Amino acid sequence: MKNDNSIRLQPELPFEEAAHKKTVSRKKFLSVLGIGGLGLTAIASCNRDDDGMTGTVPPGAIDLGKGDTGILNYAYALEQLEAAFYTRVAQSPFSGITATETAFLTDIRDHEVAHREFFKKALGAAAIPALNVNFSAIDFGKRDSVLATAKAFEDLGVAAYNGAGALIDDKNYLLLAGKIVSVEARHAACIRDLISNGSFADNTIIDANGMDQAKAPADVLMIAQSFLASKLWGGNLPKS
Repeated sequence: MKNDNSIRLQPELPFEEAAHKKTVSRKKFLSVLGIGGLGLTAIASCNRDDDGMTGTVPPGAIDLGKGDTGILNYAYALEQLEAAFYTRVAQSPFSGITATETAFLTDIRDHEVAHREFFKKALGAAAIPALNVNFSAIDFGKRDSVLATAKAFEDLGVAAYNGAGALIDDKNYLLLAGKIVSVEARHAACIRDLISNGSFADNTIIDANGMDQAKAPADVLMIAQSFLASKLWGGNLPKS
């Protein structure tokens, strides 16, 4: 039997069928984001053929791509990771989980799955493949381990979107990123308060100017890689 700590993400997961009524359709999700007119064609038009690859992809690595396509694939990779984590949490609840915690974590799972599926369908043929995750360092049976990991993922996601904003050329994609990062920030605040009430915006993430953290893709990928069996390569992503 394959180790549960290293699984291949599938486009259709069993729990998604049960949660289908709770998760928004892609069409509705596009509408909620305010980019219904953008659709698949515009996003997928930023395809790999136009990327003009200049770097050398390491053997066995998954190239995220270049330009706005690369940034969208970068976001897609992070959403895959988060969706896989919350899926596992929902499938194997930690000991002593409360009804409130179950409700919050289920909602977050549904959001992350919606984000993942949106990017996958929007990128089309330009999308990177499904990733293999490695959660061997996480004890899913213990509340502290699960919530600490959730906090790390959500804080990382917010910092990743904040850092990627300046690298996006198309204002429509920037609008999309802004709408998704606001949801990720709500997740981060929720998880932080489950751990310690009132810590949702403490000085470990908010600076003296009232600004949230921002991280460059290279720094984010280095952290995310420890939870991935698949190897990601962002050598062609925009730097500035």
